[in-house]
Amino acid sequence: MAMTMSGEVTLPAGRTKVWAMLNDPAVLKASIPGCQSLEKTSETSFSAVVKVKIGPVGASFKGKVQLSDIDPPNGYTISGEGEGGIAGFANGGAKVLLADASDGTLLKYDVLANVGGKIAQLGSRLIDGVAKKLADQFFANLAKAAGEQTSAQSAAGSA
Repeated sequence: MAMTMSGEVTLPAGRTKVWAMLNDPAVLKASIPGCQSLEKTSETSFSAVVKVKIGPVGASFKGKVQLSDIDPPNGYTISGEGEGGIAGFANGGAKVLLADASDGTLLKYDVLANVGGKIAQLGSRLIDGVAKKLADQFFANLAKAAGEQTSAQSAAGSA
């Protein structure tokens, strides 16, 4: 089952800082809902374990993520695939673009994903709702981290 999602969010930090955060495994692990582990395996790839619950189906997805079309600090394409055992699988990608905004950095994203197995049987409405909720949580966590890092730098700079 194919799914698309797009959106934008303003993060309270400069574009260079947001770019660094989007490439920092520790920041990403803390920002991704249900992320159990995230390890950088090369300059452009990561391996991850993410635990999610969609309706009555819960699973740990083990997967790989690859970055391409890398254009620092303007954006990249992220693609990945994950296996959730009997729950099913997911694969897809997202185009991420960063632009300067008056109050930080505007991050735009376009996602195309496919899910299969038990998860796909739950129906697109439920899956779309959970995907949107997880995306919102990720960006809220990333915005919080950006604000904390910006505050810490300001405090260090004035001390």
